[in-house]
Amino acid sequence: MNRKTREKFEARARIIKSMGHPTRLFIVDELSRGERCVCELTDMIGADVSTVSKHLTVLRHSGIVQDEKRGSQVFYSLTVPCVLNFFDCVESVLKARIKKQMGMI
Repeated sequence: MNRKTREKFEARARIIKSMGHPTRLFIVDELSRGERCVCELTDMIGADVSTVSKHLTVLRHSGIVQDEKRGSQVFYSLTVPCVLNFFDCVESVLKARIKKQMGMI
């Protein structure tokens, strides 16, 4: 694999890794319904602001979400909604796995 190809796949891996936590997956799913402020996400997740902010920072650094400060609140939204296609793909994999396991029983 040449350097350019390796860099491309490393960039993809960083994005996929950034979603590799249940809380971050929940955040992306919730943002698919519209923008949310940190306080709303904190209430939904049931974690402290610091923890939710760290998860949001990971997603922001990978380019999945963007933020906008309005007064003392910070609102987050999906940068590109196509990330939800990844969720559809994951669901297809889960269904195929269950179907295969059911066939083995």
